[in-house]
Amino acid sequence: MRIAVGSDHRGYSVRNHIIELLTQLGHEVIDVGTDSAESVDYTDIAAKAAKEVGSGKAEMGVLVCGTGLGMSIAANKFPGVRAAPCHDALTAEMSRRHNNLNMLCLSADLLGEKLIDRMVELWINTPFDGDRHTRRVERISEIEKEIFSHRNKIE
Repeated sequence: MRIAVGSDHRGYSVRNHIIELLTQLGHEVIDVGTDSAESVDYTDIAAKAAKEVGSGKAEMGVLVCGTGLGMSIAANKFPGVRAAPCHDALTAEMSRRHNNLNMLCLSADLLGEKLIDRMVELWINTPFDGDRHTRRVERISEIEKEIFSHRNKIE
């Protein structure tokens, strides 16, 4: 699977660890940065990763910042992206099962390495349950199309 991975400066070391983990698990990583612990705007990194996922160049994405919140807000501005911060194994699993989340947002400041490893592996390997959840995820896509259609009419 192709997975886009990015972080801001606060998530830099965690990002590197996640890239190693994903590579060991046999996945292809699209590294969208950052390349150092120097300050960078999380919005720019989230946009790069979200474009990869939204366009289908990557099937999934993992973003890391201080809390995971800013990355998720920025990533969700892109069509086809369903991003959310997850805080434990249960939220990571359920984000896939019920919401078919395609971008996992993690906190570099609040989560330890072992938990991050467990969450990433669980998230990647958990299938979407479909069934009644399909209708809801499809509705999210319909709302997104309505919004982008309206924006294009304004422009």
